Amino acid sequence: MSLKVAVLFGGKSVEHEVSVISAIQAIYSMNKEKYDIIPVYMNKKNEMFVGEDVGNIDAYKDIKGLIEKSQRVIMINDGEGVKLIGYPQKKFGKNYDTSVDVVFPIVHGTNVEDGNLQGFLKTVGVPFVGCDTISSAMGMDKYIQKLVLKEAGVPVLDADIFRLSDYEDMEGLLDKIETKYGYPVIVKPVNLGSSVGITVAKNRAELTDAVDDAFRYASRVLVEHAVSKLREINCSVLGDENVAEASECEEPMHTKDILSYEDKYVSNAKGSGSKGMASVSRKVPAEISPERREEIRTLAVKAFKALGCSGVSRIDFMIDEEDDSLYFNEINTIPGSLAFYLWEPIGVPYTELLDRMIELALKRARTEENITYAFDTNILNSASLGGSKGSKL
Repeated sequence: MSLKVAVLFGGKSVEHEVSVISAIQAIYSMNKEKYDIIPVYMNKKNEMFVGEDVGNIDAYKDIKGLIEKSQRVIMINDGEGVKLIGYPQKKFGKNYDTSVDVVFPIVHGTNVEDGNLQGFLKTVGVPFVGCDTISSAMGMDKYIQKLVLKEAGVPVLDADIFRLSDYEDMEGLLDKIETKYGYPVIVKPVNLGSSVGITVAKNRAELTDAVDDAFRYASRVLVEHAVSKLREINCSVLGDENVAEASECEEPMHTKDILSYEDKYVSNAKGSGSKGMASVSRKVPAEISPERREEIRTLAVKAFKALGCSGVSRIDFMIDEEDDSLYFNEINTIPGSLAFYLWEPIGVPYTELLDRMIELALKRARTEENITYAFDTNILNSASLGGSKGSKL
């Protein structure tokens, strides 16, 4: 019997459209003989839909029309397993009802990649591909991941975090940044990907605009020194916190100070339909020395394990060409196009990569089955609220 895999994509995120592209790329490459694939689209309200055209990229040119002819579903655990069922239930006729063996989230950004969706899947009780709730949350929070990785011995740039309360005193916020970092600085929403809201500022006017833009997308903003002579090198990692391996390295090309959303998803797709991150102009393998290549690959695995990741992640590094220093930049726990283009050069085709990701999800589910989450206790039999004031148990 084929394994039923629900590929879940879309969601309430500014990276919604990128997720659709990444997911349908993956669906096209999955082993159709091995898996019974159920494409599940989440709209920007996080409502789930299935249907004949949900796995067809051309249908997303008219999302409203796609939803109108698709079936809304909800995910439930009925005691025997997890199902997708039609919602609302029909009074007459057959209701949509199908079991799910594993969920494959291919989502990007806030609300879906940051642990919220993973926590829901964990609560429902269905095995799912990729990072768990905690590692997803750390992977999305650019500040927390820096703290964890610095403790683990991975080189990172120092950074400061600013909140909405700091934003109320814009002049004070700007003064703090100028005093500590000078220029240039880079300003980022703390929990977004795809370069959304990220700006390099070279003077106070640009810094003001950069902070304004970043706070459009997040309630916390990260600021760090911007490397002027920047060279970006990326590497993917496949595995879990126990065993993991690194892919080939790449050097993405960009038109500005940083690799922009336009570079990633628009410029290289014009005239041919978007191919997501697979369409970005890049050098694979990166033109670096064998020693630097192994240093990056080793650090990538170290960071992946330190954050407790699973599945496939892409880890982005920065080289400061002024002194040849290497720094971890950020991790993408569900990278665009699942970074398949970094695995094919070392002999791992996309179909095999997807197989291994699903196997890792099932491995984690088997491990968790052997963990004790409850034990017998009579605490409720002896508990007392102690009257209106209550008491300690």
